Amino acid sequence: MDSARQLLRHTLATLAYRAAKPLRAAPESFCKYRPAESARSAVEILAHMGDLFDWALSSVRGQETWHNSQPQPWREETARFFTALAAFDAYLESDNPLHVSADKLFQGPIADAFTHVGQIALMRRLAEAPVRGENYYVAKIAVGSVGAEQAAPVYEFN
Repeated sequence: MDSARQLLRHTLATLAYRAAKPLRAAPESFCKYRPAESARSAVEILAHMGDLFDWALSSVRGQETWHNSQPQPWREETARFFTALAAFDAYLESDNPLHVSADKLFQGPIADAFTHVGQIALMRRLAEAPVRGENYYVAKIAVGSVGAEQAAPVYEFN
């Protein structure tokens, strides 16, 4: 596997680790939380994150397609996001050709998803359901670990 694909896969594992934290154990009411009337709700952001990785997978396959999904309940959207992330990671792990460059994948759907994970984490705090901060530098992140189940935090703080 080339180094660009390996780095993308590590980045996806990092994204999964960081996303799992604010997505896990969100209060039932949180999915509809909006910090402002004109802002997306938490579940709308999460649905968009699933759409990003469906789009990324279609792009690397050479059949780029975008679809705006209607948000499902929180639990289902969380599962859909991690399923889409796993499908994209599996493609990167394969020998199949990438029909778009690694740098475009990083600057587009991957960087966008990191932004949205930060939004959801901030929204959890605003909704009075915060998640603990963490030193991600020492986190146990493993390439290929892109599901909702992640290693326990090494060092959290308030």
